[in-house]
Amino acid sequence: MFRKISSSLSRSSIFPISTRPIFKSGSYPQSLQQSSRLRSSSLRIAETQMSDSPQNPNPAAIPSATKPELLRALEFHLGSSFSVDPITPPPNPLVIVISGASGVGKDAVINKLREVRESLHFVVTATSRPMRPGELDGRDYFFVSRDEFLSMVERDELLEHALVYGDYKGIPKKQIQEFMAKGYDIVLRVDIQGAQTLRKILGNSAVFIFLVAESELAMVERLIDRRTESHEELLVRVATAREEIRHVKNFDYVVVNAKGKLEDSVKRVESIIDAEKSKVHQRIVRI
Repeated sequence: MFRKISSSLSRSSIFPISTRPIFKSGSYPQSLQQSSRLRSSSLRIAETQMSDSPQNPNPAAIPSATKPELLRALEFHLGSSFSVDPITPPPNPLVIVISGASGVGKDAVINKLREVRESLHFVVTATSRPMRPGELDGRDYFFVSRDEFLSMVERDELLEHALVYGDYKGIPKKQIQEFMAKGYDIVLRVDIQGAQTLRKILGNSAVFIFLVAESELAMVERLIDRRTESHEELLVRVATAREEIRHVKNFDYVVVNAKGKLEDSVKRVESIIDAEKSKVHQRIVRI
């Protein structure tokens, strides 16, 4: 490949390697005349060395003795040096909104994603609801009282907030701003109502991913298996989940989180992130 490129350059009228000065001798200073003669002399020496080399059966194919000499010759005729800077800038940090109906395994997907993907910051949501068994304050949620939550709203500390099943939930702004400044991608786990609000606030600057179960029956079975609601509360959850599924059309991507295939679901989410990172026109988030 290198030999073909070099051969093409040697025959090209765009990059001729000539020993004749470009300007008449009287048109520029004596020091530049000397520099031009030195460069021309170097090229003639390089070509002579190549023609004498037993490893070069076709002397016309490579117009310089070595790759560095060829690069210097190209830079000289182009009038500038080749840059070592990246051709494209690094991708912008993303805000990734993950949502879905109750019972689709949002927490399972996010917890697995946390294990396998670096450079992600998972925003901890503030909530006024009581802590469930196995949950930790500051890891799963920031558990605050109703009065504390309303004070956060008054101080404009939340990107969005909503009343969900009788309890408040909201996303602190400070976490997002601090970690995006460090180059992290931000992951927000919100319910459907929160996703709708974020779409209004962030528009198309964020990536919205909707998780679904493989079927309605599978979704309801997961809700039953949680055993965290009374019969009446479960009935409300199921009815609400049926309605929430209809909002899938308002998202950018949909990922099926089938039972026993958690790793496949996480890989699909990762592929979405990678595709967004490779876009020519990057999303720009301002919070």
